[in-house]
Amino acid sequence: MDSTRRLAAIMFTDLVGSTAAAQRDEKAALALQVEHERLLRPIFQEFGGREIKSTGDGFLVEFESALRAVECAIEAQRSLRSRNSSRPFDPVTIRIGIHLGDVEERDGDIFGDAVNIAARVEPLADPGGICLSEPVQVQVRNKISHPLEKLGPRTVKGVRDPVEIYRVILPGAERKPIPGGPQLPRLAVLPLANISPDPENEYFADGLTEELITVLSQIKGLRVISRTSVTQYKGTTKPVEQIGSELGVGTVLEGSVRKAGDQLRITVQLIDTRTDEHRWSQTFDRKLENVFSIQAEVAEQTAGALKVELLGPERRAIQERPTSSLAAYESYLRGIQASAQFGARFDPETDARAVKYFEEAIRQDPKFVAAYARLAAHLILVMGETRSESDVVPRIRELVARALELSPDSSDAHTAQGALAMQVDHDWHRAEVELRRAIELNPANSAAREHYGLLLSVLQRFDEEEEQYRSALELDPLSNWARYGLAYAPFGRGDVASSLDRARELAETHPELSGARSLMASLYALTNRRYEALSMLERLAAPKDPFRRQTRASVLALLGQPGEARAYLADWEAGRVSERYALRYAAALCAACGDDDRALTLLERDAREGDRALWHVYQIPAFDRVRRDPRFVALLRAQNLPTTLKRPLFVRPSNPEG
Repeated sequence: MDSTRRLAAIMFTDLVGSTAAAQRDEKAALALQVEHERLLRPIFQEFGGREIKSTGDGFLVEFESALRAVECAIEAQRSLRSRNSSRPFDPVTIRIGIHLGDVEERDGDIFGDAVNIAARVEPLADPGGICLSEPVQVQVRNKISHPLEKLGPRTVKGVRDPVEIYRVILPGAERKPIPGGPQLPRLAVLPLANISPDPENEYFADGLTEELITVLSQIKGLRVISRTSVTQYKGTTKPVEQIGSELGVGTVLEGSVRKAGDQLRITVQLIDTRTDEHRWSQTFDRKLENVFSIQAEVAEQTAGALKVELLGPERRAIQERPTSSLAAYESYLRGIQASAQFGARFDPETDARAVKYFEEAIRQDPKFVAAYARLAAHLILVMGETRSESDVVPRIRELVARALELSPDSSDAHTAQGALAMQVDHDWHRAEVELRRAIELNPANSAAREHYGLLLSVLQRFDEEEEQYRSALELDPLSNWARYGLAYAPFGRGDVASSLDRARELAETHPELSGARSLMASLYALTNRRYEALSMLERLAAPKDPFRRQTRASVLALLGQPGEARAYLADWEAGRVSERYALRYAAALCAACGDDDRALTLLERDAREGDRALWHVYQIPAFDRVRRDPRFVALLRAQNLPTTLKRPLFVRPSNPEG
């Protein structure tokens, strides 16, 4: 068996999403793979690449020069992006990885560490992107017209030492956040277990968990995962290694709370998720009145164990008592628990319980800033769900004003003020000022970032929107709000292919999220991919669910079958829809059915007596039919909204038949 050794540049490519595509439609996926091979092979030849082998969804190619390999990769991605711009709904998207090293050839194949490393570099590239190892970067820097970005060292399977990775910055390509490099330590506080004799004390463990997150988030040298992402681990049996991987954290803080009368026993331990080793652990046996000092000690011990310096203002902030009343604090913790439960259930009883406890906390301590801010945030959450805007807005204004009077630097109060300016006042400038101030005061405030992302979407500043949602996901990795925002943002710019790619990836990685499949079904319908749209509808939840039924009706109407939409509207008008159904959504269904006048009439009624939330839906394609109608333009101007869109319009003929 003959063999030769030589220095070579090794390129691996991979067709993104090919496995999932084959599961959806094997014939279409095979056609896409064939086209992918047909497009890439001439480019390899043009740059002197020697195809070693093809796996159907990828290539192994050898080049004599690192520069030629990188130039080939750039041209391949440019060519595919050009092709995809004209066929956005069946894109050919690849990742490319390149390494330079010694290879051995045997019987037409090549082997060696260089091949193994190149194979590990390729998955690090973004869809449509190119990643290089450091030896390649050394050869091509200052020789190509595209900038390179250092991603830092990566540990790759089968290679002892970390490999320095760079990516080529391509015009118009999607860039995900750098997953490595110098980053702040990331910590998750897992829900504390309630081991009290009285199960009723569950509220105390839940509330204390959130308070620890709040206290630790004030340390600027840490990145602490928000409550919404850690709540799912309550009572979990998952190993910390798995939790660390799912949340992207290196350490977790876990423990238990035992409360009996005014006696507390709180046990906590800081665990390295990679090694499962304890960084430190401690048990606090104290009276209830010492609960704030326990939180401060945990924060200081955590910072010390993670080698994070506590600055003077941070030390003072974590040692500050939020209230002088233990009764107020216990009511506040009960309010936190009830508000979190409402976020999962959206039922009036839980809402009433949360409001009751927060109001009690305020009565027990009229200077309790956090109670004012949290009650305001809760009322914003329930507005339009269990309470009407007119019922809650005056109270929200009072709460925010009082919180800011007591503490002008309350990040949560500025967040509530920004949300109010956006959702109720439609004062987009004031909303932006308040939300930016909230983030400035507390960069770890994921709620402020999510609200700001929504505001930027309303203003059609989609690149900035994505930046905020990516920052929010760093703090709240399981945030559905941010996930959906990132999936929808490219569509707002007119980049339908990227929006579909992101929705598809979200549906594949989080199959429990029906919103991603709803978005995919709508995008397929808008571009006449009838089979794919109908197939996606079949994978949604049961049609009897009001929200899934509405989605199905809307998609079918976009496909020219308005019968279900009209039946749904009839049920809504007769009061047979069990869930609250806003006027703006009924208007959207009317527009999708081609009933333009009725759609505009409902929107005008919403502006007079509804929740006036056209800002939330004005960009959806259902309204493209009426977008230039003077009545619709007047409604937009009344809410200070843009009267044009950045994306192209999707206008279909009316659907007179059901």
